[in-house]
Amino acid sequence: MFSFRTTPLEDQLDKALLYGRVGCFCTQSCWETAKGRWMYDIFRERGNLDVVFSPRDAELTPGTNHIEFDPERLQGLNAVVVEIQDVGVRYFNYTKDVMRLMDMLRLLDDEAPSLYIVDHINPSGRVVEGTIPAVVGELFVPKVAHRHGLTLGELCNLYSSEIGAKYPIHVISARATDANRQLLPWTIAPASDIPGLFSSYLYSGGGLWNNTTITPAIGTARPYEYIGAPFVKPLHPEDLPQAPGALLRPCSFTPSAGRYAGERCFGFQIMLVPGEDYHSLLHTLRLMRWFTEHYSQFEFDEAFWAKLADPVLAEYLKGTIPFDVAQEHMKLEEQKWIRKAKRYLLYEDQPYRMK
Repeated sequence: MFSFRTTPLEDQLDKALLYGRVGCFCTQSCWETAKGRWMYDIFRERGNLDVVFSPRDAELTPGTNHIEFDPERLQGLNAVVVEIQDVGVRYFNYTKDVMRLMDMLRLLDDEAPSLYIVDHINPSGRVVEGTIPAVVGELFVPKVAHRHGLTLGELCNLYSSEIGAKYPIHVISARATDANRQLLPWTIAPASDIPGLFSSYLYSGGGLWNNTTITPAIGTARPYEYIGAPFVKPLHPEDLPQAPGALLRPCSFTPSAGRYAGERCFGFQIMLVPGEDYHSLLHTLRLMRWFTEHYSQFEFDEAFWAKLADPVLAEYLKGTIPFDVAQEHMKLEEQKWIRKAKRYLLYEDQPYRMK
């Protein structure tokens, strides 16, 4: 059973929420602006909050962006309420945690609690980038484009269909939540490596650098805007592949965490041009091919290829096909994904691709 609800979570009259044992699966984005409290305080005040699953460290601690939970702790619950801020890219860790939760609930069969998703606006908007996985990819990742243009509620709608979930799933509309009306979706940082406005626009490509020997400046104040490594020589912007919608500036930075913590890195800053579209994934692939051709120290780890999950794009990175072939392939895949996505939409606006 699936339902889409247009009234706030607190106003839902389901017995599971009013009187049952409730578990809350959430991040710092579950703050209620109108009443100055966390989402799980609704159930704490009712006296039926059983457990809170949340990140174990401070909300801006680099490298800890996961919600750990024991599947046995789900047993005996009547409802699980999820509230995170998805960022619109399929390899976002907290969203993968939600998909893992959905898989574990499926294994409980008839004993599974009802699942409630408190939806949020997608900070990356409805723009689509990339391809649907064509090979076995990462675990707990739905078959969506790299930048998918959906909300978390819509993703859960799709993923429940993919895994054949039998338990009830209820999505609370993003329009029913005060925070979505009063705050921009990046006001509360969705994760330690997604700190602000530009992060989500750069993450569809920038997130792939995490699986290479170049860092997207994890452990700095501007991850995914700054890219570099200790082995990179100071660059001139004109040496690098350019892309519409962005300018490049040479830079240096010293990360405090992650790869190259404490080491000075050289590279470039991606500066978005106001009012223009920037296809982060396409540009990132061109930059990666350039680094492959110019630096022997630049390498991909094994997890990279599962994250990319596309043999055609992999062949481009390996230098066996030209960019225009990869670009045309991506265009067709984006169109294919948009047709598929329409079956799971909960709001009037439609996903679209950049022209």
